[in-house]
Amino acid sequence: MFTGFLRTIILYILITAGVRLMGKRQVGELEPSELVLSLIIADLASVPMQDYGIPLLTGVVPILTLLSLTMILSVLTMKSVRFRALMCGRPSVIIQNGGVNQREMAKNRLTVDELLEELRGKGYTDLAQIKYAILETNGQLSVLPYANQKPPTAQELKVSVEEGGLPRVVVSDGRLLEHNLKALGHDRPWLEKQLTQRGCKDVSKVFLLLVDEADGVYFAKKEG
Repeated sequence: MFTGFLRTIILYILITAGVRLMGKRQVGELEPSELVLSLIIADLASVPMQDYGIPLLTGVVPILTLLSLTMILSVLTMKSVRFRALMCGRPSVIIQNGGVNQREMAKNRLTVDELLEELRGKGYTDLAQIKYAILETNGQLSVLPYANQKPPTAQELKVSVEEGGLPRVVVSDGRLLEHNLKALGHDRPWLEKQLTQRGCKDVSKVFLLLVDEADGVYFAKKEG
């Protein structure tokens, strides 16, 4: 029992460390080669986890080899445009100037229903509003509407808007994050004043409190 527990922990730490080394982009957006890698590693790791008669190195060595190969391929894709296109493919323009490119849809095996579903997810129901819709190499659809369909910005409306800056979590589920409070240049008395103004006197009663660089405060009290 203990042997299986220890083997599982070792493999878990190894795979987690390897995925972290691949970078945040790969974690969030899997390219075809990265998806294949994930499936193979999962299969390799499951064997020594279940069969205690197989030496642990039997699973560790192939996993390390694959992770090393992935790191090499990642460097090559960064250095070479041609190699990147070979490994990751190229983006496909599905909609251009409001017209649907049927050849690209057939090439990527994208049905009309799937295209409309993706567009609805982006907030578009009228294809005539779309200047470009591009199917990225990770399978995501990027939608660029015509300029007259974009929401106006404050700059275009010539409206002065104060920058709030990046909000920091000061209280999370009743726990005070003092390092964030100090980074914002505030102390506990300031925080207590903010809580009092919102009818709360105890940090443990706060579910979430965000403060930005302009001292804008978002407050959410715990329910119940």
